[in-house]
Amino acid sequence: MLRFTLLSDGSSDRVLLPMLEWLLTTNGVTFPIQPQWADLRRMPNPPRELHERMVEACRQYPCDLMFIHRDAENAGYQQRVTEIRVAITKLDEEIENLPIVCVIPVRMQEAWFLFDEQALREASGNPRGRQKLNLPPIRQCDQIADPKTLLHKLLRQASGRRGRRLKQFKPEQAVHLLALNINNFSPLRALDAFKVLEADVQKIIIKNGWNKLG
Repeated sequence: MLRFTLLSDGSSDRVLLPMLEWLLTTNGVTFPIQPQWADLRRMPNPPRELHERMVEACRQYPCDLMFIHRDAENAGYQQRVTEIRVAITKLDEEIENLPIVCVIPVRMQEAWFLFDEQALREASGNPRGRQKLNLPPIRQCDQIADPKTLLHKLLRQASGRRGRRLKQFKPEQAVHLLALNINNFSPLRALDAFKVLEADVQKIIIKNGWNKLG
């Protein structure tokens, strides 16, 4: 069993779990995978510093591999990488050797869910819908200023709902279904940030021998 923990800024980032599991299996992990999202919100005084959150996540969600998700947003990709690397240098001996991979979309993680039209329709609850969905070209997804708003708009359109029924539609919930409905994330290899993520995953798998049967 390979256990991995995703540490992120918010609960909506749990949608990345299926994608990360896909990356591991696609790149050769040969045994069952147990994904988990580190929910530190219910702690009386949750840690604020990233390295402290990493330590607490490992204590509450023991794992063999940790993914750290930060949206690049206005800070920029390299600054987010630097922030994570600095936090790693502050880890105590208990987890200093834990394999860690950065997950940093150029804008927001929603940009990585704008490519599968049928999965969008499935998640909207209207799999046979024929509404026209203007999905952006995959290579432009990382350049969209507000991918979250666009993704929610597309899900509403795909639902085919109108009036009161449309107001009752909850795109935040549909996004989680969307992640589960995507079976192949390979189109994201057109994006530089995703290619970096996959390369890092490949290195970790080979270094730890997770691509070999025990």
